[in-house]
Amino acid sequence: MREFTKDDLINFLPKFRTFVGIDSDGCVFDTMEIKQKGHFHPAIIRHWSLEAIETQVRAAAEFTYLYSPYRGLNRFLGLCKTFELLNDWPEARNNAILPDPTDLHVYCDSGLPLSNATIKSEAERTGSTLLTEAYQWSVDLNEDIDQNMPDPPVFQGAKEALKLIAQKSDAIVVSQTQAVALLKDWYRDDLAQYVSVIAGPELGSKIDDFNMAAVDRYPAHAILMMGDAPGDMAAAHAIGCNFFPINPGHEVESWKQFMDEGYTQFLEGGFSAAYQKQLIKEFKALLPGTPPWK
Repeated sequence: MREFTKDDLINFLPKFRTFVGIDSDGCVFDTMEIKQKGHFHPAIIRHWSLEAIETQVRAAAEFTYLYSPYRGLNRFLGLCKTFELLNDWPEARNNAILPDPTDLHVYCDSGLPLSNATIKSEAERTGSTLLTEAYQWSVDLNEDIDQNMPDPPVFQGAKEALKLIAQKSDAIVVSQTQAVALLKDWYRDDLAQYVSVIAGPELGSKIDDFNMAAVDRYPAHAILMMGDAPGDMAAAHAIGCNFFPINPGHEVESWKQFMDEGYTQFLEGGFSAAYQKQLIKEFKALLPGTPPWK
């Protein structure tokens, strides 16, 4: 199982005239619900002794990580947002001692790649108790997922689409899932053969990945981002490329639509403004911005 570095992105050599960046969790693999509800959220409750407000913690974490425009955030960004929501929720803050997310917010805004290595380094540099706790939460979370989470299935249609993409476009994985889990998934299901690089947060943000591998090598209309989260759409907007959403809760239908019409339109010169607008409208409607308890 090969591990990838920034050099693999910086020195990327095109073989085709088009480029596709593909997210992993919730896009190719049906991981989001079980990973979040079965591992992420219980670990937050356990690490910060929030059993007294388990209902509120789960609601805030589910909204942040799954059912809102924050879906797909890096785990540390999601943790910070979850704590912010809880501190703003009287029913939560009045019944538990909540972490002050300030140090985590500063770390998330630092411009550093958000990974176990950098949060550990920042915890040691600053002496922040919260960053130390968040680092340990992340390490324990990786171990729990590795040892106890069932192997996630691939969404119906995704493997066939990856095979097709590999025949006509250069492709890489761009994900905020940490490499230890990311590589395991792509090599276990023998999907790594269809992509040139598997990039997790250790190599930078999704925008960083595109800037290193694609932006100066392909025209914008020849670059496509595929993902299930607003962060994927934001990355596409940032570099001015096409975006094809794998809609949460409608993943199989999305992969079928991609195979039936989306990929053909992309290869023929990129999405029309009308087609892109419709895709984004349907995607945004699935992820409301207001928590249900507001």
